[in-house]
Amino acid sequence: MVLETAKPAKKAATKKSDAKKAAYSKEQYLFWYELMLRIRRFEERCLLAYSQQKIRGFLHVYIGQESITAGMETVLRPTDCIVTGYRQHGTAIGRGVTTKEAMAELYGKVTGVNKGKGGSMHFMSREHKYFGGNGSVGAQIPIGAGIAFAEKYRGTDNLCVTMFGDGAARQGALHEAFNMAMTWKLPVLFICENNHYAMGTSVERTSNVQDLYKLGHAYEMPSEAVDGMTPESVYEAIKKAAAHIRSGAGPYYLEIKTYRYKGHSVSDPGSYRSREELKSYQDIDPIKVTEDKILNFGFATEAEMEAIKERIKLEIDEAEAFAEASPYPDASELYTDNYAEPNYPFMKD
Repeated sequence: MVLETAKPAKKAATKKSDAKKAAYSKEQYLFWYELMLRIRRFEERCLLAYSQQKIRGFLHVYIGQESITAGMETVLRPTDCIVTGYRQHGTAIGRGVTTKEAMAELYGKVTGVNKGKGGSMHFMSREHKYFGGNGSVGAQIPIGAGIAFAEKYRGTDNLCVTMFGDGAARQGALHEAFNMAMTWKLPVLFICENNHYAMGTSVERTSNVQDLYKLGHAYEMPSEAVDGMTPESVYEAIKKAAAHIRSGAGPYYLEIKTYRYKGHSVSDPGSYRSREELKSYQDIDPIKVTEDKILNFGFATEAEMEAIKERIKLEIDEAEAFAEASPYPDASELYTDNYAEPNYPFMKD
């Protein structure tokens, strides 16, 4: 039985009459477009490499959800932290992990962002304040609260964005983290990337609470739903939430409604949803809609947009070539990077 549970947002207007009415600058629109396109082309190349058995193990791509990372990265500071789940290549690239480092990690090569030891689900970059990629469903939620506690303890005005999916919203750890975050007024932004189907079961079949932002109301946490299919709406929502958090008022929770165009992972054919539903979301593809806006606002010509596409294609080509040419980790590295060296006197005996 096919359950058509997800309802797409209306397609954004991009008529010629909209020219010169853009609410945001040319630079911002181009930033959004290029980042979303970079993530999309990277993920498409990953799927191809997986089909050629160059990438092994699990692979969860971000195709369809790119506008969340694009809108978010317009707001966040480099000193802010992010922790998320395993559908996370795009989030890491948005934070500043290069496509070369990301592709090499997927190939299991020593030049990867985690020396080829993390794979698809476990990117991490201290340099970019990116704390994963976590493979255990929902495990990142209390971790994010803990990172936020550390920032509060240090007296910074940084925040920790803690991202999870609608499936992870069913975990008991969410409620414990929400309670603690509100009690201690932690600087954490909880984001549920609700793509409607978790691993393959709709929200309607797994919870009586179908508007997941309402989960925050039990803790009197400011919470709201957001259209995740445009970078503009994501940007505005996160801008508002970040200002609230940085003021010292405590956490904020956003349910960002999005849609993945591919299955849960490469092994999922997505047969639980209809072609009509998938098509309705593809019609509001955030990359195509943003491209149309850029052209209609007069921010770029067709030729300039094609040049951007070609430049990003070459970048992904180079990332794949870099991953192919990089060596695998030496066998002697098997037991390194597993544990931290003890740094307390009582632990050194």
